[in-house]
Amino acid sequence: MTIRHRITLLVILTFVALSIIGGYAVYQTRASAQKVRQVTEGVVPSALASADLVSQVKAVQIATMTLVYAPDDTVVEQALDNLKKLRGDIDQSLARQAEGAASDAQKGLVTQARESVENYFNAINDTAKLKQAGKTEMAQAFLFAMVAQYRDELEGVVNTLRVEKNRQKDSAITTLNDTLSTTTTAIGIVTGLAIVLLTAIGALLYRQITRPLSRMQAMMSEIANSQDFTRRVPVGRMDEIGHSIVAFNGMIEKIQERSAQLKQKTADIQAMLQNMQQGILTVVDGSKVHGEYSAYLEAIFETQDIAGRGVMDLVFGDSDLGSDALSQVEAAIDACIGQDAINFAFNEHLLVGEIGKRMPDGRIKQLDLTWSAITDESDTILRLMLCVRDVTELRELAAEANEQKQRLEMIGEILAVSQEKFHHFIESSSDFIRENERIIRKHSQADSAAIAELFRNMHTIKGNARTYNLQYLTNVVHETEQSYHELRQPDVARLWDQDGMMRELERVREAVDAYAHINEISLGRKGPGRAADEQSMVVDRAHIRASLRMLEAADPNDLHQLVAMRDAVHQTLRLLGTEGVGEALGGVLDSLPSLAGELGKPAPAVRIDDNGYRLRAPAVRILRDVFMHLLRNSMDHGLEGADERRAKGKPAAGTIDIEVGLDHNMLQVTLTDDGRGLALHRIRSIAVQRGWITAETYVTDEQIAQFIFRPGFSTASEVTEVSGRGVGMDAVQDFVRREHGRIELRFTDERKGAEFRQFQTVVCLPDNLVVDGFDLNSVAADAVDLPALDAVVPRIGLNAGLNAGTNAEMGADTKAAPDKSHDDLSQTGKV
Repeated sequence: MTIRHRITLLVILTFVALSIIGGYAVYQTRASAQKVRQVTEGVVPSALASADLVSQVKAVQIATMTLVYAPDDTVVEQALDNLKKLRGDIDQSLARQAEGAASDAQKGLVTQARESVENYFNAINDTAKLKQAGKTEMAQAFLFAMVAQYRDELEGVVNTLRVEKNRQKDSAITTLNDTLSTTTTAIGIVTGLAIVLLTAIGALLYRQITRPLSRMQAMMSEIANSQDFTRRVPVGRMDEIGHSIVAFNGMIEKIQERSAQLKQKTADIQAMLQNMQQGILTVVDGSKVHGEYSAYLEAIFETQDIAGRGVMDLVFGDSDLGSDALSQVEAAIDACIGQDAINFAFNEHLLVGEIGKRMPDGRIKQLDLTWSAITDESDTILRLMLCVRDVTELRELAAEANEQKQRLEMIGEILAVSQEKFHHFIESSSDFIRENERIIRKHSQADSAAIAELFRNMHTIKGNARTYNLQYLTNVVHETEQSYHELRQPDVARLWDQDGMMRELERVREAVDAYAHINEISLGRKGPGRAADEQSMVVDRAHIRASLRMLEAADPNDLHQLVAMRDAVHQTLRLLGTEGVGEALGGVLDSLPSLAGELGKPAPAVRIDDNGYRLRAPAVRILRDVFMHLLRNSMDHGLEGADERRAKGKPAAGTIDIEVGLDHNMLQVTLTDDGRGLALHRIRSIAVQRGWITAETYVTDEQIAQFIFRPGFSTASEVTEVSGRGVGMDAVQDFVRREHGRIELRFTDERKGAEFRQFQTVVCLPDNLVVDGFDLNSVAADAVDLPALDAVVPRIGLNAGLNAGTNAEMGADTKAAPDKSHDDLSQTGKV
């Protein structure tokens, strides 16, 4: 017989025994319940009701007394109403007593009680009539005579009925108790027999099933605890337990095989962890490091205290992460372990990928961190695996490579600029930096004029750097310029910080010095440039040879010729070290085609008429800074796009004219373009918005034009890299005033009050900054009969091609990058 059959038979026997016990218990319980119901619902309530009947008779007696002795009719009426109610209550109680009568005697008593009640209440009614008739004495006499007699009779009957009911109740309760005692004894005997039967069945189950299972479980547990998979559980009989033991022994055999394989794999993994040149650890619940980790991890963190240590302390202690980043990492780790794998996808971005960790000796190691989740079959994260790589040397090599790349790019940028232009740029930038340093040290708190001056100087450095495509320097200067720009904004809470501003300025100085160092040390280009020096020397030698030729040809006896020769030599010496306007503005002019390309406009034609005038060195420096703004403003806002120009009947490419002259002992350099003109309507609107004038104020076009020279003025609708910072003409005016000059706007049309008007920008400087190159030829011609001086000094002549330099169109390609940061004071004009 199998265990299944044994258990089935035992269950059936148990069910039968329990059914018998239960059936008998139900039978006895139902019988007892019926008797209890009879007593509780019939006998006992009836006995209690008989007691109530006695009290009701007493209540009638009291109501009758109240009626007889009532002081007025109202009390009488109330007493009568009460007697009626009491009569109904007594009738109902007698009806219940009749229903619950258990014997003829009880029924007879009920009948007798009803007759007594009838007589009693008839006597009471007669008494009430006497009382109502005002015969109180007769009513009282009738009360004590007739009514009392019927009352005593009724009380006797009711008391007898009550005694009879109580005797019935006591007899029923005694019988019920005897029945319950018999039932309890019978159920106890049956229950005892059931317990004996179940005990026997349990013993049989233990012997047949539980004991073999316990032995099997004990041996299996012993094998599992000892991990001795060579042992086997003996098989006693081939029932279900025997088959289970056979299956268990087969499983043990497979476990033994798998254990051998697992040991081999574990040994392989340990060998890998001990020898791989990478740190690997796993983070378990509580953000602790698991005991198994790669040996190289100790070399990375330079400690053997790793197992069981908090990952935040081991990996991120003494790192360069801020408190906020550390909190995010810790929260992300806690949010992943023990949760669904999707949590890792949501929080992976918070687990940083690289940190700088300070070692005990002060060294900083750059560590690359790679995170991954280890999940179970239900995609629940059990651990986080962290791979750590020491990339310090790699990052140092990358930094060196980037530094070399940047250095090569800077060398390429420098080589794209002539030595002379680059030298002038470095000198100009250094001057502006020194000026800013002086301003910052001079002011201990914010000053609007000082901030405007700082911004203009830095903006000019950036514009010149963009002209020569010095990108690294441009970016550095732009950051400093941006901080100055924020100081100019009333809605930006940026404080005047002398130390911070000096650090920013020092960064700009270091960038300029870096370019200068590469130019002088790496490229060996010191000074203004050998080519420029050689050209200048050739020109100077030509000037001197021409003067000597004139002196040799002069008649020493001719005072007129000697005076003319003196004037010619004087003029020659004056021309030494001067430059033509085209040469002075060469760098800015070369950047216009690239700027035009970025603005989506054709490159303009630039025409220069220098009228033979040459510039001294101070004028060259000033005009470079000034025309860096003016030419770019003209390109950005003065000249229209190609489509707009064609629609107006203009050539697609614009034209810019530069003319040099002298007037009232002042050098005048005039800039004109054929664009749409000065946006007077827009300038006036901005002046009204800023409260400089009211909408009703009458101002002339000339007065409106003067608003563009106010600091911070800009017509650009938004701040961009191209425009909108509000620097331009105020900077130009400041540059010119430093050299005791001025700048003027002159309208060239008669369209007064128009939205746009054509105009010229005239830069006026002292005449001691210019030399008239034509004077030498005229003096020489008067002094001696010689060919024109440009025949003596061919091509390179006194004006770098004295006659060839005039009325020349300039629009050649250039490698210089355009300046995206020039600012303009009009959307449509060249301001």
